[in-house]
Amino acid sequence: MEKHELETTMDFESFRRDNRRKVNRTLNQTLWFCILTGPAIALGIMCGVFRQTSYLACAIVTVAVALVAGGDSLILKKLPYSYVPSVIALVALDFLLCYMSFAHISIRLTWFVVPLLSLLLLDSWAYIGVSFLNYLIMALGMWMEAMYIVELRTDFKTTLEGFINIFSGCTIEAAVMFLVGLMLSKATNSYYRKMISQYAEAEEQKRTLQENLGILDSMAEIYDYVNLINFTESTEMSLREEVLRKLPIVPGQDHTHMTQGLRAHITADMVDAFWRFTDITTVPERLINRKSISDEFVSSRIGWFRAQYIRVQGEMDRKPDVVIYTIQNIDADKRREEHLIRISRTDELTGMFNRHCYEVDVAELQESGIDRELTVISADVNGLKLVNDSMGHAAGDELICGAAYCLLSALGNRGKVYRTGGDEFMAIVYASDCEALLREIQDNVSSWKGKIVDSVSISVGCATHAEFPSGSIEELERIADARMYEDKERFYRQNGRERRMFNPNIIPKK
Repeated sequence: MEKHELETTMDFESFRRDNRRKVNRTLNQTLWFCILTGPAIALGIMCGVFRQTSYLACAIVTVAVALVAGGDSLILKKLPYSYVPSVIALVALDFLLCYMSFAHISIRLTWFVVPLLSLLLLDSWAYIGVSFLNYLIMALGMWMEAMYIVELRTDFKTTLEGFINIFSGCTIEAAVMFLVGLMLSKATNSYYRKMISQYAEAEEQKRTLQENLGILDSMAEIYDYVNLINFTESTEMSLREEVLRKLPIVPGQDHTHMTQGLRAHITADMVDAFWRFTDITTVPERLINRKSISDEFVSSRIGWFRAQYIRVQGEMDRKPDVVIYTIQNIDADKRREEHLIRISRTDELTGMFNRHCYEVDVAELQESGIDRELTVISADVNGLKLVNDSMGHAAGDELICGAAYCLLSALGNRGKVYRTGGDEFMAIVYASDCEALLREIQDNVSSWKGKIVDSVSISVGCATHAEFPSGSIEELERIADARMYEDKERFYRQNGRERRMFNPNIIPKK
């Protein structure tokens, strides 16, 4: 079968149909070739080989074959995929043999060859039909041959006796050849069905491979490094190189060449984690029931990057035979992510953490539990409204920033400080001595001086878990708030200023 014909054939029936067109054309060419039978017999007559026939028989054979071949050609043009042209050609060959028997030119072996030609059609029923017609026409040819033999031999009294003698042997031979041909037909059909099925599978694999190669090419453009690791062949191949070459993975080698080259640039705190993740001896097992595994690391050359192993072949519940190892630079994404997180958790004016961050941290403490030394501090700027009204909002902002500076300088290295409102601050620190913390804050407050405002005043309240061991984080916050408002009331009384009285929550007993 020609390659271009195979490429258009993806199932056995389509293949058999295309094959039938080709067999029809071949058998028609055979008929045209059989025109030479007449001249060949005439040559035998001239040489004295065929003494019982005549030149007229040669002419009849030639003309008859030419007419049949021509008619078969016309049918072939109209019905190129039909069984008709082939059947006509094979029956014509049978009648040619029959006429040769009539002309006393007997070639018995050819009778059994004609049905075998129908095996080319790859159809057992076509073979059975052609064999039946062949048997009938052979019987007619044997009858005509028997009439001639009876005249030459004395052991046969009638034509029927001669016919039975000749045809009995031919029938046995025909039966044997028929069974052989039938087995050949079934075996041939089975072989071609299997071949076509395998070809279809190969084509599907080829398409899949081309698609995978296209994907790999696309991936090679996206990723900084793309490595194809074949565990069956124990090889690795970089897909980013212009000339693809496979490098062997020798027994005992637990990391690819690409990984070994990257290790020198991994930051010290991540080297061990990177080496564990990239251990190829454990990758197949880690990919069972997973399409991919990934982790993120930092390189001194490219910053943040994502290393990923992607399953290519193999059942999901088994170890993969082939994986793709990729390295993708995500430094810009990481920095953008960190920037967005920082924006979402940071107060724009003071640069300290905001209320959202405070609420997230409180929720985490509720889940993880409170340490004995955990301390909650509540702080509020005194006189902010007066400064805003008399000196403007720029002065008020400077006052808020000054308060933030005093709190951060005193507490920042022991915990986190948050701006939770306009002039309100909260802090979560780890230190059990509240009095010492408050002194540090007030020391910073006393020494602070701004460009617009000369000084800042802060009211502060403090509550520690050591002081209230049964209190929750919310209770500590409430106690710190109450103490802060008490401190604020003292500030206004000492400075002779009126302020709306605040009735704080009752502080639980220690």
